[in-house]
Amino acid sequence: MPARVIDGRALGASVRSEIRRRIATSGRPVRLDAVLVGDDRSAGIYAQNQARNCAEAGIDYHIHTLPAESGYEEIAGRILLMNTDDSIRAIMMHLPLPVGVDAERVQSLIDPQKDVEGVNPANIGNVVYGRRSLVPCTALAVIEMIESTGITLKGSKCVVVGASNIVGKPIAILLMREEATVISANKYTNDLPMLTHEADVIVAAAGVPALVTRDWVKPGAVVIDVGINRKVGADGKAFTVGDVDPRVSEVAGWMSPVPGGVGPMTVAMLLRNVAEAALR
Repeated sequence: MPARVIDGRALGASVRSEIRRRIATSGRPVRLDAVLVGDDRSAGIYAQNQARNCAEAGIDYHIHTLPAESGYEEIAGRILLMNTDDSIRAIMMHLPLPVGVDAERVQSLIDPQKDVEGVNPANIGNVVYGRRSLVPCTALAVIEMIESTGITLKGSKCVVVGASNIVGKPIAILLMREEATVISANKYTNDLPMLTHEADVIVAAAGVPALVTRDWVKPGAVVIDVGINRKVGADGKAFTVGDVDPRVSEVAGWMSPVPGGVGPMTVAMLLRNVAEAALR
């Protein structure tokens, strides 16, 4: 029997409906202020999509544009001004930034209470203490998707493949908070297939196309694919693949697709964080 699909689009739509109701009943305006530097095409398209998603959720979207030649001082100055503006309650930074500007350094300047992407080190540290409101959006998305399957995380064995600061590590800690037994691994981990084959939950976030294969997965396991890898087909057209081989669906109990899985849920978690920052 093929794996049941963890539909990120459907779950995300449910979250957005909940956000719309919450904002409507609050009677208070909610807005997201985003900084966009330069004219990167992909960042511009993402900003347009974000504006549409915000509008659908009842959130005002304000974009702050800076010239492509802006350096660290100019970008940092804009963030610091936004931190002190009481009318701004939710801030995010569009990437990429100009060459030579450290994105992590800039993101660490965002007021933790306004940091709706959860990328400020203070917010990432809060994950350890169980504060789940403004932690990294992808990590929250993964936990919500796992919980949607109905699996009991307490006592379950979970393997997180990939240990980035804003995805892999926060996911592992959130799973620990649910009293799961967690192994944090990476593509270099010895005997990785053996570890994943014993897992009740596998989260693949290593950035390696089709890293997790059918023989790595225990029958009935929950498999969450966080990978977003761009490839080019024989026809010259680009397409997206995950870190999990599609044939894993032949043995897994639950599996998230790419695209249509973690991506839409991450957007929904960002909108939820915006509402949390604005209304709390």
